[in-house]
Amino acid sequence: MKILVINGPNLNFLGIREKAVYGNQDYSFLCNMIKENASACGDEVEIFQSNHEGAIIDKIQDAYSDGTDGIVINPGAYTHYSYAIHDALKSLEKVIKVEVHISDIQSREEFRKVSVTAPSCHKQIYGHGLNGYIEAMDYIRENPVKN
Repeated sequence: MKILVINGPNLNFLGIREKAVYGNQDYSFLCNMIKENASACGDEVEIFQSNHEGAIIDKIQDAYSDGTDGIVINPGAYTHYSYAIHDALKSLEKVIKVEVHISDIQSREEFRKVSVTAPSCHKQIYGHGLNGYIEAMDYIRENPVKN
């Protein structure tokens, strides 16, 4: 199975930014955790991070034709207002998509409770820390799209 993990703005600052919210582990730790899980399950994984909306959209569109089976996406702040990312995700009907948030977005500021990207995904996982990424990968494995 081929899984694409996309991280949006500021995710590269894990372990630096708001440690009380996002924890002490850095971005390298997250990437290694994802790679180890994929390897243990026999999956191919690509991890992509960008602070630029257009680059994220380009990466999602690439998944249309590169054999990607599933996308795990943490859109970061784009979650709350990027209809362009929503539309790009929605275009991929044959790819399982799971939105992940490290923190419990429902117990934070009001604006974080609204996701415009979640409706284009099959599932949303939040508040499970970095383990939410592993849960998302498991969900993709357990729910392949029927062609």
